[in-house]
Amino acid sequence: MIKLGMIGMSEGNAHPYSWSAIVNGRFDAGEITRIGYPAVAAYLQANKETLGLPHARVTHVWAQEREIAGSIAQATGIEYIAGSLEAMAAEVDAVLLCRDDPENHVAMARPFLAAGVPLFIDKPLAATRADLDWFEAEAGKGRFFMSCSSMRYAGECRSVRQDLSNLGPLQLITAVGKKDWMKYGVHMLEAIFAIAGQTRVISVINTGDTGKEIATLEFEDGLKATLHLFMDIAPTFQVSVFGKNAWRMADIKNSYAMFRDNIIEFIRSVEEGKPRIAFEETRRIMQVLIAAQESREAGGNKIMIDVL
Repeated sequence: MIKLGMIGMSEGNAHPYSWSAIVNGRFDAGEITRIGYPAVAAYLQANKETLGLPHARVTHVWAQEREIAGSIAQATGIEYIAGSLEAMAAEVDAVLLCRDDPENHVAMARPFLAAGVPLFIDKPLAATRADLDWFEAEAGKGRFFMSCSSMRYAGECRSVRQDLSNLGPLQLITAVGKKDWMKYGVHMLEAIFAIAGQTRVISVINTGDTGKEIATLEFEDGLKATLHLFMDIAPTFQVSVFGKNAWRMADIKNSYAMFRDNIIEFIRSVEEGKPRIAFEETRRIMQVLIAAQESREAGGNKIMIDVL
């Protein structure tokens, strides 16, 4: 049995609750609703027969306030509240860093990577080139960490990908999503790359505004993709893929299934002794994410990406 630690919690991100429930197979719908996530309680209830993973258990939790950690523990059957990240590192086999505030990821990852504890880091891994360089140096030392958006495992994206041969040579991918660029643009990027099967983007232009992002990517093979991420539109995550012969759309809605598959892939990584996502792939996605923000801040300038 793999003993997992859970790190929470950043504003608006309920993953510490949902992911712990998926692993441990239990949840308190009343508590999860009380703290402001009725939709999470609803999808856990709808999928309760598949809750619980046989080879792992979240045994420890840490959060910036003990009250928050206590709520997560109560709601999902976690036994121990850790007093510090360093204390948790000494007690568990692997850790889920389920916070999507990338400005804190280096500091929170440091004690686990130094101790050799396998670590999953919620999206996005980094929001600055300096932090990305730090993680690249850690990967070069052989540190065990894995990071991605769960949309890479979305069944809706896999359905489109399995039909790519019928589309003919790809010409264009469009993606539409809601909320801010740094935390949710990464969802759209992962979905696009999961479908297209490659991440070699050579340039990025963001001609949008804060809260109305419009980013255009040019891939090494000539494929182009546009991402539209707006704060004030109806909730949606859609990716449309246009080939020379046909087109398909992924309307991504099943959050529970992609979260569960993401966790399973991390647990498989721990069992196999290495991340199942190469750091180089994550690095390229983060480069695009950061470049798009830099482009917008520079008034829509084209930002070139190192594809080596």
